[in-house]
Amino acid sequence: MFDVHCHLLPGLDDGPETPEQSLALLRAAMLDGITHIIVTPHIHLGRWENDIASIGKAFQRLARHLPRQKMLQRITIAAEVRLDAEMLPLVAARRVPFLGRMDGYDVLLLEMPHGRILPGTEKMLRWLKQRGVLPMIAHPERNRAILKQPSRLQSLVDEGCLFQVTAGALVGQFGERAEQVARQMLERDLITVLASDAHNTRNRPPNLSAGYHRAKALVGEQKARQLVYTRPRALFESNQFFQLAQGSLSLAAG
Repeated sequence: MFDVHCHLLPGLDDGPETPEQSLALLRAAMLDGITHIIVTPHIHLGRWENDIASIGKAFQRLARHLPRQKMLQRITIAAEVRLDAEMLPLVAARRVPFLGRMDGYDVLLLEMPHGRILPGTEKMLRWLKQRGVLPMIAHPERNRAILKQPSRLQSLVDEGCLFQVTAGALVGQFGERAEQVARQMLERDLITVLASDAHNTRNRPPNLSAGYHRAKALVGEQKARQLVYTRPRALFESNQFFQLAQGSLSLAAG
């Protein structure tokens, strides 16, 4: 399976603090059946001031601790970018790393504020698409405004957004309401990819396999494989850092 949302890099956000914790999380991902990972540390201005350069350097630090250099061929980098007006100049300057490409667009993993949908969100989404950037909304099933009123998701659908749903939400990890919204999205064929959004090995471990098996039971194997293999693989293989390094990020982080 291909995991396109995972907080694996040490010392950048609320994921692992040390390379040792990162390696433990990586081992847990492999045991879960995840073979390829796009690491996506937060870019949240005023909180986690990351960009392409800092993310690349953090990956290089982790790479020195990897027991097998071959694993470098299975990891590449992107980011989970907080959606707000201050973020837009960073995107225009191409200072944020994209997940990959889809339908002729660069795909950007966007995180909305957890408790609401910002006024002007649709305008910002249109601004991105006009500049060749296709928004993929991270874990909409956990946004409190959508949990309270699922119909609010429709405005994001109308803007042509892609959607990444957390695998754990499909199995109740984030509560009954989030599970209901995730299942509704699955049944409406609105989910582009499932991902782990793993942060640690304790309360936020990688459990992409559980989400895959639940999706398989609900919509069948073919559609479930699209969510954890076909579509995320296409993103991984079109990721700019993966392509630049021809399978090794050691060349891409500078």
